[in-house]
Amino acid sequence: MKQQLTGVYTAKRKDGSTYFRASLTYRNKHISLGSYDHEKKAHETYLCAFQLLKDSSRHLDDYEAASPLPFNKWVSLINFRDNGIYFNTPIYIRPRFFYYYFSPSDFFIFDMDDLFYYSSRKISRRGGHYFVADYGMQVNIMSRYGIKNYAVENRDYRFINGNHNDLRYENIEIINRYNGVFAMQQKNKTIYQVKIHVKGNVTVGTYATETEAAIAYNKAIDLLKEAGINKAYTPNYMEGMPPAVYADLYASIKVSSRLYHYRSE
Repeated sequence: MKQQLTGVYTAKRKDGSTYFRASLTYRNKHISLGSYDHEKKAHETYLCAFQLLKDSSRHLDDYEAASPLPFNKWVSLINFRDNGIYFNTPIYIRPRFFYYYFSPSDFFIFDMDDLFYYSSRKISRRGGHYFVADYGMQVNIMSRYGIKNYAVENRDYRFINGNHNDLRYENIEIINRYNGVFAMQQKNKTIYQVKIHVKGNVTVGTYATETEAAIAYNKAIDLLKEAGINKAYTPNYMEGMPPAVYADLYASIKVSSRLYHYRSE
């Protein structure tokens, strides 16, 4: 009987066909390396993983496309070797932050506070946006910073050090937190302009504070709904504001007379 190659285990598919699973045990942890149609390929993967774990001189940028190991597994094994923690996602830990890798030259930098979140969630890319599956939903990772899907860099938020891949909280400044609110500089002070889209953008007004501007946008939504314009507007949520305070501000805030005219059109 033929002896099985080291690190390779035979398995059967539901249709009865044979495939080969590669795995190894390191520091008392059993690590699956993938499934293959050919025993030799599975064995090559095992040998590559074994050598990587034993050779501390090999690093993330040593990865080659011809390697039998997929890159995400390469990252996971090196992190386990160097830091003693195994993740299924391609994470490499540093003392105060961690990298999430897509390729040796393409990665995000995250705060350690996000380690638990991303250690159990794979980041996917689609149309220039990055998503994770969270409780059955596709969640844009930028929403964790209060950045909305339609937000524009350097208008609604900015990366302080200019690095778009540095997603540490200290590097992200939210300029406009609320829907329809845009910060503007006027005579050395910040004012807040509010716009809402009907058939085109309608200016709701300009306000001294971000809070007033956010409530003005909500008031504009209500006036448009009264006029029968039922677009999918998202109102601003005023966290921590008592209802009575909100009601007083709502009543006192003035908005463009144009919004009242929609009711008569």
